[in-house]
Amino acid sequence: MRRPGIYSGVFTGGDASGMKGQHALPLTRIKKIMKRSGGQADQGKMMISVEAPIVFSKVCELFIEELTRRSWASAAAYGKRRTLVREDVAAAVEATDNFDFLVSVVSSSRRAAAGRSADDDSDGVVMDV
Repeated sequence: MRRPGIYSGVFTGGDASGMKGQHALPLTRIKKIMKRSGGQADQGKMMISVEAPIVFSKVCELFIEELTRRSWASAAAYGKRRTLVREDVAAAVEATDNFDFLVSVVSSSRRAAAGRSADDDSDGVVMDV
């Protein structure tokens, strides 16, 4: 009797990297985003191939996985913490050259978080009277 080969489960949905089966991201929402970002002139006339949302979904899954792994490594460097926080993701983005396009997003969210934490440290005392 013939046994399945080493790579037989790769594209049949046998593992997490398969192309068939249920996806982590909803394909209909991906299609809506792709149509919306198509441009103003082609509003409502844009056609998307069947494979494009599937490939885009897989790319997003791999991107999220890589960002999570690097964030997890950043969290592990701080100790035995088992929960990722915003600072871990920011450290991973700043430490990786491939994520340079996210530096402005991370820095703006850090400033917003710093502003909120400064407001939270007031202990309920009203400074303006």
